[in-house]
Amino acid sequence: MSEHHPGHLIVSLAGAELWLLADKAIWWPQQQVLLIADIHIGKAAAYRALGQPVPQGTTAANLQRLDALLQRFDCRQLIFLGDFLHAPGSRTPATLAALAEWRERHAELAMTLVRGNHDKRAGDPPEDLRIAVVEEPLLLGPFALQHEPRAHASHHVLAGHLHPAYLLHGKGRQRLRLPCFVLGNEVSLLPAFGSFTGSMTFRAEPDQRIVVVGDGGIWPVQHSAP
Repeated sequence: MSEHHPGHLIVSLAGAELWLLADKAIWWPQQQVLLIADIHIGKAAAYRALGQPVPQGTTAANLQRLDALLQRFDCRQLIFLGDFLHAPGSRTPATLAALAEWRERHAELAMTLVRGNHDKRAGDPPEDLRIAVVEEPLLLGPFALQHEPRAHASHHVLAGHLHPAYLLHGKGRQRLRLPCFVLGNEVSLLPAFGSFTGSMTFRAEPDQRIVVVGDGGIWPVQHSAP
């Protein structure tokens, strides 16, 4: 069951209504929770510190997108499904200052990070960001909120880590690779929220549905499994 709207797709998973957002996040209206996976704050800064010519402004762009979502929804809690900071080199003065300013704009909002593999290397967010940090799984309603996409014994898993993408084929040799949600019977994946991340190409298995996002739109891949 799904219901298509401009900018989001409403689906039922584990008996709960979830909004899959074109901005690569999930809104859970019953819990007033916004779920974000793999934002990788400071990734570009860490690469620039290694002398790599990568884009600037990615942290500001990611935080602006988060601001827009928090303005759109009456959010009670923001939950990051792992990989908040990209690396130890992400802790530049400019990045930390931008994060502090962003947190002050949402001073009353509860925030939680489920530790991912990059968090274990980069370290937990600075204490002044007031982000609670927990190990996976974080059990909430029918869901196990995780970074790693491992099945849970009793809960449907919502996870990140793999940065899923789907390859669309057009006429001739046209191809377009877009971020996607992967909805399974036991484990479902969110696309990476961060705007400067790699991705892993997925093909729908018989028990999976693929929902792609791009250019402000969101749509299910028609030939994926029902």
